[in-house]
Amino acid sequence: MAATLRDVAALAGVSIKTVSNVVHDFEHIRPSTRQRVLAAIDELGYKPNISARSLRSGRTGVIGLALPELSLSYFAELADAIIQAAERRGTSVLIEQTGGDRQREIQLLTSPHRQFTDGLIFSPLGMGNDDAGYLNVDYPLVLLGERIFNGPTDHVTMRNIEAARTATEHLLASGRRRIAVIGAHEDEVIGSAGLRLRGYREALDAAGIAVDPALIGHTTLWHRANGATAMRALLDTGVQFDAVFALNDTLALGAMRVLQESGRRIPLDVAVVGFDDLDESSYCLPALSTINPGRDEIADTAVRILLERISGGAAEQGPREIETEFRLVQRESTDPASSPASAG
Repeated sequence: MAATLRDVAALAGVSIKTVSNVVHDFEHIRPSTRQRVLAAIDELGYKPNISARSLRSGRTGVIGLALPELSLSYFAELADAIIQAAERRGTSVLIEQTGGDRQREIQLLTSPHRQFTDGLIFSPLGMGNDDAGYLNVDYPLVLLGERIFNGPTDHVTMRNIEAARTATEHLLASGRRRIAVIGAHEDEVIGSAGLRLRGYREALDAAGIAVDPALIGHTTLWHRANGATAMRALLDTGVQFDAVFALNDTLALGAMRVLQESGRRIPLDVAVVGFDDLDESSYCLPALSTINPGRDEIADTAVRILLERISGGAAEQGPREIETEFRLVQRESTDPASSPASAG
């Protein structure tokens, strides 16, 4: 038999009302009480009755999640983190994929599917700052990503510039001076590529090193194949480099394959650092040094503030822009002492 609110309340030693408040992520609940209730929910496998909730409250207990491309590991892992964050709060997630197409993203904002959800977490890739007006919708909306800033809705993003600067500084600190970058987009200023390239430039400038345009590899989508293609093109030019900053991990994985095929040892000949801290980056050979941009924090924050808007708890607040914390994860691809290549 499925667990009920009463079962959760009995196990946690609290009232049914307290369990309901935790499920709906209401504020003013002691952290210890919230943790006890969440632990009871996990132990019992409690799932809220969405149909009954909808009839009582006019809400579905479901939120929407719109992402560009689930075949990209970053978005797949982000979706998983958002689903877990929602489940901890008794909420289900309806996922839609846009393909990063601007027109599909705009249409999604007024899609009939919105009637089946209480709010939407939206990560656009095709839309840009000029499209911010489309975000003026009549339902709770939380924006992710780096395509639109200062819009009319809550926005959770990462510290792209600072994180990219830290990644580049890590390579500089190891003595590298000819640092290539893979994944730049032509003429992009706002967007992940533009912001991360800016951090790279700032780090070189602070070190007194001129940016060499020959070391900047451009791509379209950030797939492994494009990382491999960009690295082959860089090698074909004959330009000398001793490190690579790939603007995401999937590009780095493609680039590393080509470097190894060419006979370059990682990191002895070329150090490599990525961005995103994907799960697979721990298991490639050598393991990839990377930036963890706070993906779990992004997911948890996005779900939390969306549910605040749904419940009316943040009605008096204007649009919020929240940046998550990041950290450098150092692994074998920048550490000669721990790299398998150092044993050869």
